[in-house]
Amino acid sequence: MNKAPEPARRPGIRAAMFVDFDNVFTGLQALDPAAARRFAEDPKQWADALSDGGAADDSRRFLIRNCYLNPMVYSKYRPYWTRAGFRVIDCPSLTQRGKSSTDINLVLDAMDALSGSVAIEEFFIASADADFTSLIQRFRAADRMTTVIAAGAVAFAYREMADHVVESHDFVAILNGTTAEPLNAVASAKLPPGPATAKAKPKTGSPAVAEVLKFVRSASGPVKGALVAHRALSAEPSLKTDWAGLGRFGAWVAQIGKDIEYSPAKGGWVWDAKRFSAEDLPAPAEVQPGVEERVTRVTDVPALSAAQFRQIFTSMEARLREHQLNRNELARQVRDDCVSAGEPVSRNAVNFVLQGLAYADFQLRDDATAAEIAAAWTANVEELCRVALLEFDASEKLAVRRWASGGLLDK
Repeated sequence: MNKAPEPARRPGIRAAMFVDFDNVFTGLQALDPAAARRFAEDPKQWADALSDGGAADDSRRFLIRNCYLNPMVYSKYRPYWTRAGFRVIDCPSLTQRGKSSTDINLVLDAMDALSGSVAIEEFFIASADADFTSLIQRFRAADRMTTVIAAGAVAFAYREMADHVVESHDFVAILNGTTAEPLNAVASAKLPPGPATAKAKPKTGSPAVAEVLKFVRSASGPVKGALVAHRALSAEPSLKTDWAGLGRFGAWVAQIGKDIEYSPAKGGWVWDAKRFSAEDLPAPAEVQPGVEERVTRVTDVPALSAAQFRQIFTSMEARLREHQLNRNELARQVRDDCVSAGEPVSRNAVNFVLQGLAYADFQLRDDATAAEIAAAWTANVEELCRVALLEFDASEKLAVRRWASGGLLDK
């Protein structure tokens, strides 16, 4: 008797998503209330965005979509999730302190999926709760891909165990519809981009490309990416929306060709390959020596100088005084101000600072001073060091404080 042929495997990565609603929603509320509302009321939009890997083989089919929420607080959002095809699991508070049963329910369901008959290839955990570190370790031990969707500070062991991390600002961009990149390009540990991400190329005759070619070819060495991006946007402001369909400056400048090379290392650098190479980039010790280097290496705090941090705080104070800005616009303007002031920083670095201020519960008021902003940011850096178990003596603690605050807290 002939054995019936097995059905053809459907394209796409078999994936499962487990959403800790309370954790993500609370984290987003602190970062961007409008994004939090979109997360809660339109889960199909961002779930579809995360499914898109840029190519048929890279896309994801979420065979399991589970959402765990506290019905005592968030029951009004249930219809949006059930309509989007999620299985909603009620996780009411079980203790007087309000601790819900989300953790145990999510872990049990995830372990069932791991040992199930359908081999799930990638597990998504939407939560910044480090309690799930052991769960991620189980996935890795079983040789499964793991992706963490963060909406808050992520513990370092939790971050390192995951294959990919969708950072808070990238998730906010997905929710706000301001990213043109699939998940593969958004995740902090990037996968190879699919054909869809390689379709768009910078127009060689565009003013921005011409300006970049002129600037980089006449430079005396590799140029910081922030400076090159500023030149490109000044020549062609329309690029600020999505960098000609490529989503980010790095992808845009990397595809110019014409012997223009780009590296995201050490803050991002661009150079003329006919005259320079990656060996001409400054060594990390020249950028952040001593205790600052330890902090940036372990905590992901941007490797900026004290002068660059000070310029960020000063620019924020000035911009907030002018008019109320949303976070994306504020990050862009502060980045441009820093470049103009001769202390170039990347937009990602500014976003990291803004995210840290949100974690420190600092309100971006129109009367906020640079010193107040510096104090809140420094408190966030000190907390990141504490969580990472970094140990400093008294002089090192003072050095970290002076560095992170840009010298504004010396008085």
